[in-house]
Amino acid sequence: MNRTRIIFFAIVGITLLIVLLAVAYNFVMELATPAQPAEMFSDPARLPKNTVLLSIASSSTKQAWMEQVVANFHAEGKTTSAGSKIQVEVEPVLSGGSMNAILGGTLKPVVWSPGSPSWVDQFNETWRQQTNKTLISEVCPPVIYTPLGIAMWRPMAEALGWPDTPIGWQTIVDLASDPEGWASYGHPEWGKFRFGHAHPKYSNAGLLTVTSFVYGMAGKTDTLTAQEVYAPEVEAALRTLGQNTSKYGTLTTDLLDMMALQGPGYIHAVATFESDTVRQNMERGDELRFPLAFIFPAEGTFWGDHPYCILDKAEWVSAEQAEAAAIFLEYLLTREQQTLAIDSLLRPLDTSLPLRAPLNLEGGTDPTVNLDTVPALAFPSADVSAAITDLFMITKRKATVLLVLDVSGSMQGEKIRAATESTVSFLKRLHPDDRVGVMTFNNTVLTLSMPARVGDTVEQAANQVNMLIADGNTALYDAVCQATEIMKAERAADAEVGEQRLYGIVLLSDGEDTTGHPTENQMFATCLPAHAEADSFKIFPIAFGDDANHGVLKRIADVTGGSLFTADPGSIEQIYIKISAEQ
Repeated sequence: MNRTRIIFFAIVGITLLIVLLAVAYNFVMELATPAQPAEMFSDPARLPKNTVLLSIASSSTKQAWMEQVVANFHAEGKTTSAGSKIQVEVEPVLSGGSMNAILGGTLKPVVWSPGSPSWVDQFNETWRQQTNKTLISEVCPPVIYTPLGIAMWRPMAEALGWPDTPIGWQTIVDLASDPEGWASYGHPEWGKFRFGHAHPKYSNAGLLTVTSFVYGMAGKTDTLTAQEVYAPEVEAALRTLGQNTSKYGTLTTDLLDMMALQGPGYIHAVATFESDTVRQNMERGDELRFPLAFIFPAEGTFWGDHPYCILDKAEWVSAEQAEAAAIFLEYLLTREQQTLAIDSLLRPLDTSLPLRAPLNLEGGTDPTVNLDTVPALAFPSADVSAAITDLFMITKRKATVLLVLDVSGSMQGEKIRAATESTVSFLKRLHPDDRVGVMTFNNTVLTLSMPARVGDTVEQAANQVNMLIADGNTALYDAVCQATEIMKAERAADAEVGEQRLYGIVLLSDGEDTTGHPTENQMFATCLPAHAEADSFKIFPIAFGDDANHGVLKRIADVTGGSLFTADPGSIEQIYIKISAEQ
């Protein structure tokens, strides 16, 4: 071997040794330095000298206002008694999710501010059960109001007397039960009253809506008992409302969005928050057929007051941080910052502060309403909440659901496993008195079971779904047409006996139609309704994976008043939960 080759191999060898040593060093350092979890807030140890961190986990409803207040607070250079500059960081959170995160030790703020005191009661009770201690030494004071009520198309609200005439739940029940519908108010062209709200089994707003209704029917504003919830007159009223409720869901904002997209023919009123109603008028005014009006139920409502809880007993909160939290609370409650909340569609605690745009009649709400004219309802206890949810399930319109599942070859592997497991979970969430049927499609369409009472058939249907295998092509359009024929027949049979139900088709597909019979145009022209009808059937397509025909599935959802969901094997279970809340 010549000298040049020896030098060459020596250089290569040394280079490789250096690389190996570097890799080994990095490997050892990774073992010695554990990975740090992502933190929501800054590390207090890395703050500038003489600075104290005030971390606040705050309900997302008031985030815009909180950010403005923080900016003003920083501009004034507030300090603690020891002279430390206070740095405030606010992160928007969901009330329930943040409660669970604090209880689980993954979220450690100095201040927690959920949407209502009921979350604080649950938190305190759970923490005491876990540790026999408390994290909060003082009562959590409120900081702002976000009232719950009813968003209604303004001409319809005005027909009921808004804003001059008080409108309560009894007015809504009477209208819902009136066979003449809106004709009794001089508007036969509007037909029967159609109402929507979030599902109380899945949504806090939905639970508060039904609780508000029960309070109104019971003629009370506090100390409601489970026995009073089950009173015959309350059950009869909730049944009447339930038989005329056309839409449910997990989020009130989703229902408001559908009002904007579909117009008054879709739904007439939705239970929601004042801030969401006014925001819809502000941001989507050009899309709305008419402006929306916010109605405060005359019997009383929930004035969400966003308690401010200083976790001063927590091991991660220092005495100076607790002091900083108290200083910031005092600043939040000043007249200037409370008035600023109006710009974020929130109501100041001090009712003597005059409201202005956008919280005015032009914005869609009555600024003269306050806690003196519409009383605040007491938040329900756990046993009352359970009774209300139970009564809702007893009295609501039952559903007829048809599951239409893609079992073509492209569904093989993880897709078919995730789809079948999640479908079985969905089946078991249905009410025993709901009806369910199952269809599959690949080269052809196969009806595994016609709609039948869930309590009688759920085990058989679950076993059928568990045994599905994937193979063949995708007869998507034919499946839609056959499913709609079955649902039309179900509706016709119910109409003959005077039964009112909700009708939904869950259509899961991961690809485009590959058979061509019928054509896409034929499906839309001959199988699907020309527009969404509140009492017709809704189709909820699930675009399963990137290869699904999102455009066609979205059109199918739109013309039936349903919703398009996008899922993959990891998210399909949550999508089915959302669809469960629609039924």
